Amino acid sequence: MKRVLLWLLSGLLLAACSKEEPAPEPVRPVLSVEVKAQDQETYGRFAGTIQARYESTLGFRVSGRIARRHVDVGAQVGKGALLATLDPTDQQNQLRASEGDLAKIQAQWINAQANARRQQELFNRGVGAQAQLDIAQTDLKTTGAQLEQARAAVSQSRDQLGYSELHSDHAAVVTAWHAEAGQVVSVGQQVVTLAQPDIKEAVIDLPASLADQLPVGVEFTVAAQLDPSIHTTAKLREIEPQAESATRTRRARLTLAQTPAGFRLGTAISVTLSSVITPRIELPANALQEVDGKTQVWVIDTKAGTVSPHEVKVLSREGDKVLLAAGVKPGERVVSAGVNSLKPGQKIKVDEESQ
Repeated sequence: MKRVLLWLLSGLLLAACSKEEPAPEPVRPVLSVEVKAQDQETYGRFAGTIQARYESTLGFRVSGRIARRHVDVGAQVGKGALLATLDPTDQQNQLRASEGDLAKIQAQWINAQANARRQQELFNRGVGAQAQLDIAQTDLKTTGAQLEQARAAVSQSRDQLGYSELHSDHAAVVTAWHAEAGQVVSVGQQVVTLAQPDIKEAVIDLPASLADQLPVGVEFTVAAQLDPSIHTTAKLREIEPQAESATRTRRARLTLAQTPAGFRLGTAISVTLSSVITPRIELPANALQEVDGKTQVWVIDTKAGTVSPHEVKVLSREGDKVLLAAGVKPGERVVSAGVNSLKPGQKIKVDEESQ
């Protein structure tokens, strides 16, 4: 009897040992992204420069050959500063000729005065003819008019000589020269450009298609390219009505909210265009999964290391990105790759590179 019991007990033990324990559920590696809400829409980043709002291009009021340029590009000049001079030989010769004509007319004027007085005295004594007196007085008036004309010619010649010097009409910075020493320039030809440094603005070129569709209230963020920590905001002051034929861009001028010291004339800048929008969430298209006609994403429980499906509402799809209106919250992490092999409560391992 004891043998039978031992045999039965050993058989039960062997049967129990022969049963296989269930294998643990595998941990699936996945990629993930953090959910972030976007409250601004960006329209792009464009390069530009800091320029003076007010610029003036000066030229000589007389023609001639440039003898000397007295300042270089970048120089700061005060009001009345000498910028350039022409060879004054022609103007000096004209002045000397005018002064010679004036001296000649002055001598004639003295003779006409003396003749008029003499004829008047003879007429008063009754020995002079009225006709001779009239001729003398007419000559006096004619010579007087010629004298005024000669004086005006001398004054004009002096002005022409003064116009051979080009002076600044306000405090400014020289930003460009359009003519070199030795070059012959005509009246009014552009010679030098001056910028008033007090008021600066940002200047960029926008694609014509974007310029036509800028929303109301668009914000411009202006930053120095070499040091992005130097930045400010700006507002659109004006935009050219027609696009440049070669580049199909329209030049936009922006009024700066502030003018940091690093924003010097000619500073290269980058300008970002954005506008405030209703908060929305952007995720990779691979994070979405269609199940029974519903769209869902897998949200990660970072403490438990598991995932659970959350139904989402898709606003739009743009390439490999989707915009969501609801279903997930900012700060949560969702699986971005490997969604088709998951199930609720699935243990997962997040790839460190996707953190």
